[in-house]
Amino acid sequence: MNIRFIGIGAMVALAGCTSETEKKAPNIIFILADDLGYGDISALNPAGRINTPNIDRIAHHGVRFTDAHSSSAVSTPTRYGILTGRYNWRSTLKSGVLGGYSKALIAPDRTTMAGMLRQQGYTTACIGKWHLGWDWANIDAGTDSVDFSLPAANAPVTRGFDYFYGFCGSLDMPPYVYLENDMPTALPDRVTKGNNISVGKENSDGSYWRQGVTASDFDHADCLPHLTRRVVKYIDEKAKSDQPFFLYYPLPAPHTPILPAKEFQGKSGLNPYADFVLMVDHVVGEVIKTLEKNGILDNTLLVFTSDNGCSPWADFPYLTAHGHNPSHTYRGHKADLYDGGHRIPCLIQWPARIKPHVADQTICLVDFMASFAELTGYKLKDNEAEDSFSLLPLLFDANSKEQAREAVVHHSINGSFSIRKGQWKLLMASGSGGWSAPRPGDEPAGAPSVQLYDLSADESEKLNVQDKHPEVVAEMKALLTRYIKDGRSTPGTVQENDGKYPWKQLDWME
Repeated sequence: MNIRFIGIGAMVALAGCTSETEKKAPNIIFILADDLGYGDISALNPAGRINTPNIDRIAHHGVRFTDAHSSSAVSTPTRYGILTGRYNWRSTLKSGVLGGYSKALIAPDRTTMAGMLRQQGYTTACIGKWHLGWDWANIDAGTDSVDFSLPAANAPVTRGFDYFYGFCGSLDMPPYVYLENDMPTALPDRVTKGNNISVGKENSDGSYWRQGVTASDFDHADCLPHLTRRVVKYIDEKAKSDQPFFLYYPLPAPHTPILPAKEFQGKSGLNPYADFVLMVDHVVGEVIKTLEKNGILDNTLLVFTSDNGCSPWADFPYLTAHGHNPSHTYRGHKADLYDGGHRIPCLIQWPARIKPHVADQTICLVDFMASFAELTGYKLKDNEAEDSFSLLPLLFDANSKEQAREAVVHHSINGSFSIRKGQWKLLMASGSGGWSAPRPGDEPAGAPSVQLYDLSADESEKLNVQDKHPEVVAEMKALLTRYIKDGRSTPGTVQENDGKYPWKQLDWME
């Protein structure tokens, strides 16, 4: 099948194009790093100590978003939001993340980004870390009873992807078994021992993982190179076709276990985490090089971003003592409501259509669903992408001051909420909601139940001004309440959220 479909929205977006390349629907590649901080990208943090020339190339040739956010400060929820255009807390997962044996989170009748693009004539693939669950054969009888000789149900190929190759959880979560489409590629032949070195220990290198069964073809240290070879092969094959492709590449790095290849060990001059970031940058370079080799770089829309902020496994005390802060100037890190938990690098290039520029408007990763829908002419239904706003005006107009969205909602690992609107950010918790101080349960006695920060004057969230602006607190709490109750934050009919909320966490709702 050789299809080049451009819908109404895309015709508008492509108006004024002159070359044949510009008139074609673009290939779309979405690279999602795992636990990479905003401050780890040298184009965003020139004062940092890690140099990322390949990632910087996207920043210098496309759009550099300086106020981009994941919907959650941890992995599974963010991935749900990206692929559905819906806030993660509307799903049945109200806190935490899934494990490697967890069942599928995305409902079978939920439209995904991949499914939508497939309807618009794209061939679709996911290669990498899934972390949204599927149903291993015989999982109901327990993890020890899983039959890895049988196909898995509700795999990514049932959620809009024509092809899948990857693993179920994180690289530190068993089972360590690759799936191709819906079939395990090899049977487990050993148990990989866990590594429980504590963060901050003198000998800690972040090479943490949980003990579990491991397939004969699964090598933790070779996982990132192995997946990248698969990605390169996929691009090489699809470049021969006239049909546009969508490739979602969720990396397993620089998440734990932190395992830089030999050629990257010591290369950063810092620590293994920084070396692993350099390896991630190399992977991005391999993707760009493959697109160039096949002559399709100009008409490929390439996104590079991260699922949340940097993990404390990176060893913040060591890095900051040596002049590098993965969270840049922002407070906190992965798991937190503070910006270090969810402010992420987000860089986009499409040489045929996007002129290089910086965009300072607030955006969220859930916005890519509506963006790709408008780009390809897909009309979203009322029960699709309920929290997604199109970014196309910000991509195509370097001078645009338009705000894509009214506000963005953030979510921490323990299920706490915050909301950002303009200069104001309201946290519906007395602490981080995550792993940095003050952790849940460790808040100072008498601490206010909410936190309000004026980011225009206090981007590091040091001064809680909730007592000075009660009218702002009330306004933002009411807006957050409406977003939750309406089942959407975009215009449209009220929708139902999935599952029940732990109402103790929402006792502030009006």
